[in-house]
Amino acid sequence: MSADVVVVGAGAGGLAAARALGARGLRVLVLDRQRTPASIAKGEILQPETVRILDGWGVLDALRATGACPVDRLAIRDPQGRPLLALDYGTLPGGYRQILCADYGDLRAVLADGLPPTVEIRWGQRVTGPLRAADGRVTGVRVSGGDGDGEQEIRAALVVAADGMSSPLRKAVGIDAERREYPHGLVAFDVPGVEVADEVSAYRTERGLCLVYPLPGGRCRVYVQVTPDEFRGRSTADLADWCDRLLAGVPAVRPLGAALRANLHRRQLLAVYRLRAARLTVPGLALLGEAAHAVHPMAAQGVNSSLADAETLAVALAADGGHPDDAAVDRALRDYDAARRPQLDHVATVSHNAARMITSVSGLPRLLGARMMRRTAANPRLLGLTAGNLSGTDVRPLSLVDRMYQLGLLTDRHARPPVPAGPATK
Repeated sequence: MSADVVVVGAGAGGLAAARALGARGLRVLVLDRQRTPASIAKGEILQPETVRILDGWGVLDALRATGACPVDRLAIRDPQGRPLLALDYGTLPGGYRQILCADYGDLRAVLADGLPPTVEIRWGQRVTGPLRAADGRVTGVRVSGGDGDGEQEIRAALVVAADGMSSPLRKAVGIDAERREYPHGLVAFDVPGVEVADEVSAYRTERGLCLVYPLPGGRCRVYVQVTPDEFRGRSTADLADWCDRLLAGVPAVRPLGAALRANLHRRQLLAVYRLRAARLTVPGLALLGEAAHAVHPMAAQGVNSSLADAETLAVALAADGGHPDDAAVDRALRDYDAARRPQLDHVATVSHNAARMITSVSGLPRLLGARMMRRTAANPRLLGLTAGNLSGTDVRPLSLVDRMYQLGLLTDRHARPPVPAGPATK
């Protein structure tokens, strides 16, 4: 069997690649080892640049029809809800100036619905390894259907590895990746029957991050920073005590208390990693999404970067037109790597710095984080740069001078003097 492209992994990134490449007339086969899509708390905050990409693929209206919540503002607040730093997305340049908070399952569904006729998805297919030519070029994959029928070889000019952070394909083709675990985890709650502000609210608390944002259907997502062993061996009574302490420490989320208590049993514990692949391609294969990169969820960049990968890869392949041969594919892969790696390095830096400002719970990192927030909040130009970088609509790395402004080592005469936190209102 053969295809122009084999995409391994039917998460949002893999489906986005299939949609973008299929729209170019390529025969795309998507393989996923799961028999049905898994439900997980991830990929729910879609930045404005991602909204633009989805609109270009013709799926934005369908996603909005699922009840995706438009949000104009991302704010860092203290435990009482007083603003420390607020990013107004309404001031962004261009026609896309809102975040959409959507269910990850809905995002996958709209990407999969109405795929070009040249795209096929097969579930329950385990890819056991790459096929290689004599010169080492990847020429397809070996697949086991899991039904005792043995392995099948599928030939393709291009293999897209969208098979997650552990990516067996990345390891099989010898691409190194630096993976670091943060010294904390997150516990995620899907809280129904509540109303929260039309805002992505990141509370900077004594325990670290508490993140709240709206979801479709009158729900909200709550992420809480936890130590690695904080939930180990917890009884029902222990969980209730934990919730009481959370609400006492973060008064701003007390209105969610009853609904949060009722849904403690539906929690998801998540380890938090940074990952960066040494390169994005080898001849015949491209890495996409978490197979190539991962950042802290607080920065809301993960799924956004995956969809940008898919768009960039499709544009690179389109440069040769038609159905590219092996040489054209490999030229496109070099272009993809050259275009995307600097962008991903920038996203990783921005995400890590943003995460450290809020998740550090002691010592110099916490003090520096507080100072950087105050200085950034008082400087309209730095606020605009930060909003442009996080949204993806106006990406411009901060200069060394900007960093010195943030740390208070230099004074920007255009900045306002830092002011104490205001009243606990939104």
